[in-house]
Amino acid sequence: MSIVCGLPIVECLYCLACARWVWQKCLYNAGHESENWGLATAEEFGPIPRLCRLILSVYEDDLRNPLWAPPVGYGINPDWIVLRKNHEETGGHVTPYLIYLDHENADIVLAIRGLNLAKESDYAVLLDNKLGQTKFDGGYVHNGLLKAAKWVFDTECEVLRDLVEMNPDYKLTFAGHSLGAGVVALMVIYVIKNRNRLGNIERKRIRCFAMAPARCMSLNLAVRYADVINSVVLQDDFLPRTTTALEDVFKSLLCLPCLLCLMCLKDTCTLEEKMLRDPRRLYAPGRLYHIVERKPLRIGRFPPVVRTAVPVDGRFEHIVLSCNATSDHAILWIERECRRALDLMLEKDQIMRIPAQQQMERQEFIAREHSEEYEAALQRAVALDIPQAYSSSPYGTFHVLEEGETSGSSSGGISLLSFKKIRERWDNFIDRLFDVDESGHMVFKKPVS
Repeated sequence: MSIVCGLPIVECLYCLACARWVWQKCLYNAGHESENWGLATAEEFGPIPRLCRLILSVYEDDLRNPLWAPPVGYGINPDWIVLRKNHEETGGHVTPYLIYLDHENADIVLAIRGLNLAKESDYAVLLDNKLGQTKFDGGYVHNGLLKAAKWVFDTECEVLRDLVEMNPDYKLTFAGHSLGAGVVALMVIYVIKNRNRLGNIERKRIRCFAMAPARCMSLNLAVRYADVINSVVLQDDFLPRTTTALEDVFKSLLCLPCLLCLMCLKDTCTLEEKMLRDPRRLYAPGRLYHIVERKPLRIGRFPPVVRTAVPVDGRFEHIVLSCNATSDHAILWIERECRRALDLMLEKDQIMRIPAQQQMERQEFIAREHSEEYEAALQRAVALDIPQAYSSSPYGTFHVLEEGETSGSSSGGISLLSFKKIRERWDNFIDRLFDVDESGHMVFKKPVS
């Protein structure tokens, strides 16, 4: 009898717990994730609106008579387009793309558009993946996106090599949106591992901008390649936060809110330490740029603020219950808010009237700050025992782990940072005890009388 009487109390407690969880999730705003990140500057954020417009131009059939151009236009010269390929020409291996030789900005750009909801081949690329299916460069990646990336690079390798050799001062930029963002993010890793096929292009000339990317690579790869890959996420965009199988997402399009709620509940009940330790779990790649334009319990949009960081833990781990979760994924909105954000940055710089010399010094400072932040992220990954995470060597390359070796002490090994400390202490100990004689042999130091 006492148990029966206690059931209403248990039910009330359960309902209160559920109500509290829903209340927190409804109040949880995407701006919370990046509130401690630094602010982006016009110098580093400048290329992003231009590349968004270039991705948008892939949707046009005739760029000389555009139908969907943004208010400021695409800002491209049709005569500088090296090649374009549509769905028929790609054979369903990847979404349409183009290669553009941007003489104004000294840039060679390969831009890939996002998913076409009317093309089954695009779904086939996105759904071709299972948890832990494909291992690549010491981590796990999305199988279908990796195959698409390899196909594009193998197909256009000769064209890109000729452009790189003919324009030695130009950067090589890969840009994409949604599905295309995942493809270019994995392609840039593949390019770096095969730079000899592009005339041994320098790593510092290669860069990638992924707009609203799918989670396509494990955490160790996402951090290691943060010096070349940049991901742009608009406020509450659902895809960079989607940890469930993408197959389930697109099978549930008619009830996507229900699926997002279930994913929120699952992520809330999963310890973050467990998520970080799972080597198969995929993440949004590289350095993150988060555009925040809305505030909780406020109506309307505010002037966009762009925050940037190379986070390790707290890397878009939570789905945001928001009516804008899907609209924030649209490339049109991303381009518009990126353009507004950049205009505000430039306006602020103009008000401050920064001299040219100081602008150059600020660019050098930003590059140095990004490098330090990148190194700190690598060390943070090692400290958290992220599988296959390791810091870079002083020569800009990475210490390669043997098969089965991990960076953490949990597998019986020792972290790279701990090894360095032990070695430094050992060297200091040897220096205190021994000297080197004229013949090059080590001898005990003579006591000082």
